[in-house]
Amino acid sequence: MAFSKIARRAKIKKRIRKNLTGTETLPRLTVYRSNKQIYAQVINDLKGETLVSASSQGVKECENLPKIEQAKFVGKLIAEKAIKANIEAVKFDRNGYLYHGRVKSLADGAREGGLKL
Repeated sequence: MAFSKIARRAKIKKRIRKNLTGTETLPRLTVYRSNKQIYAQVINDLKGETLVSASSQGVKECENLPKIEQAKFVGKLIAEKAIKANIEAVKFDRNGYLYHGRVKSLADGAREGGLKL
């Protein structure tokens, strides 16, 4: 029997996360995308804390942009916040999503903002 979309993504997410953990020197940048918004967090898994977060929700600049442009804006925003918090490099966690479309756009925006993935 075929997996549902949610079960398939959970399986991929588990496979990715067993090899990817964020540390204090190299935290993990994780992405969550809903139908309308996109969210990003920089996480230190050893302490279990979120260091920096950004999303397209409630941001005036993102209201009239297409979703891919919103993702790029959020990527630049998360990079800006991370650099302020003295984080220069991160591991990118696509969270079970394909590296395509909004997820790729967010990663490109983070790179443009000065973050090393």
